Amino acid sequence: MKALPTPLLAGATLATAAPPPPYEIVDILTANSPSASRSKDWKPSAGIALEVSGMDWMPDGKLAVAIRKGEVWTLDGVLGAPDQVKYQLFASGLHEPLGALWDGDSLLVTQRTEVTRLRDTDGDGVADEYLTAGSGWNVSGAYHGYAYGPRRDGHGNLWVTLNVDMGDHSDNQAPWRGWGGTISSYGEFHPMVAGMRSPCGLGANLAGDMFCVDQQGTWVPATPIYHLREGAFYLNPEGIASQSLPESPVKLSAKVPEKVPYPDALHALPEMVPPAVWLPYVKMGRSGTDLAVCNAGGKFGPFDGQMMVAEFTDAKVSRVFMEKVDGEYQGAAFPFLSGFASGIVRLLFAPDGSLLVGMTSRGWSSLGTKSYGLQRVRWNGTTPFAIREMHALPDGFELLFTESVDAATAADPASYSMTNYTYFYSGAYGSDEIQTQPNPITAATVSEDHLRVRLKIEGLREFYVHELHCAGVRSATGLPLDHSDAYYTLNHRPKR
Repeated sequence: MKALPTPLLAGATLATAAPPPPYEIVDILTANSPSASRSKDWKPSAGIALEVSGMDWMPDGKLAVAIRKGEVWTLDGVLGAPDQVKYQLFASGLHEPLGALWDGDSLLVTQRTEVTRLRDTDGDGVADEYLTAGSGWNVSGAYHGYAYGPRRDGHGNLWVTLNVDMGDHSDNQAPWRGWGGTISSYGEFHPMVAGMRSPCGLGANLAGDMFCVDQQGTWVPATPIYHLREGAFYLNPEGIASQSLPESPVKLSAKVPEKVPYPDALHALPEMVPPAVWLPYVKMGRSGTDLAVCNAGGKFGPFDGQMMVAEFTDAKVSRVFMEKVDGEYQGAAFPFLSGFASGIVRLLFAPDGSLLVGMTSRGWSSLGTKSYGLQRVRWNGTTPFAIREMHALPDGFELLFTESVDAATAADPASYSMTNYTYFYSGAYGSDEIQTQPNPITAATVSEDHLRVRLKIEGLREFYVHELHCAGVRSATGLPLDHSDAYYTLNHRPKR
């Protein structure tokens, strides 16, 4: 007897075949690949360990790549066939450069002791001037005493950030460890913000405001993204001794609290500024390293204006949407793309809208199987079914989807679930989620165009992460979400 077709549930739609993945990862150069080598005629032959630590585009279309062990290479043809890319050594002898920025007629890189300007004055493709463009912070010899950047904000300010010292020879009593600041046109370091641990990634949003990705660890319970502005203190007090220096814009009015829930710490210390967004540990990654704001004009899919955030340990890229509430940034983090070759250190959008991903494991633990590499993410034109934006409302959240939703599943409160939680603020390494509570979802209202859903939610709490799952939502064609999870950092609840 021929089996009868299974009837659809009420309100359900017949799902179509799943479309191909909308984003493709392409190897440019990875450890052990045939092209991972170097030669006089730019055709590699002897081996180049491209442990990417900084990237920027040059006016001639070449890509400048700083590598961790102290060199800068230029890559010609990087957006073409990988086996046709040409490599040339541009600079060497640097001390662990961890950033690169083309600036006028030269390349700026930040090494441990200074920002260095590399200039090719005779046009042979090799830097012949190494000039100090900025300095003024302590260098102790501790292995983790990194300096990151530079990056410019929308006002033209040149920013760098400084790691706190760790391990032997550490000296966080010396100036500006764990701080961020700007470099004047005269090369002077001006401290601006304090309280960071490993502030590896810098980038300005489309409004020109500067942001930074820090890393989970002592005093930092999960990966935070900070909005950098003068006088702010964030999470890690290990370098706060520099507040006593006359140049410091940060003067704490109370003792740094410890062993309290994070919202209580914010109330106890007025100068402490909450992260704009938390990326919950494990769920969204473990060691954030960089951010790149999408300004691809639709060439990278429906996410213009949003941040792509690099993750080292899990070798993946997350996506962050931000909005302003009461004049302050806050927003939601979403999973995006995983499966990269190594621990990601740097991200950079290309002129064609693709995303370059620079990697090095540095001997640390990463889910990537290679020790270093450069890969490229391309969008194939297929729109992913995703939560594009998540906006805070006085009584809940509004979700904006990339494609029309199925009205029946999207209007069912049972398609969603939410909890909220915070972290324990202390000098310990990381923190579990604490004070977790459910958020009952009492209504879900779908807009006429089926692109927005307004969720009415009880139990919202300021300074808590609100974790949303949308497992029951389907698109108008019956597809599930590419990623059904979102993590909104609710620092301020809108009044209307």
